Amino acid sequence: MEDTELKENVLKALDEIRPFLQNDGGDVSFISIEGDHTVNVRLEGTCAECNINTITLKIGVENTVKKHAPSIKKVIAIDFDES
Repeated sequence: MEDTELKENVLKALDEIRPFLQNDGGDVSFISIEGDHTVNVRLEGTCAECNINTITLKIGVENTVKKHAPSIKKVIAIDFDES
């Protein structure tokens, strides 16, 4: 899959899951794709501090991304405050 198409599919996936996150006061932002297999995102709002955000990331965000872009193997949340 071409890089542009892969990114577009990832962005479509994030757009699909975003309303569910926003409903709870959170959000997700696309950061980058490493190689063809890892997507870096940033959880925002209530998702950033939520104690179950790893479940949200894996079950919600990662599964939705994999549905739209099957070549993606994992989604990682990047925390800019730690850098």
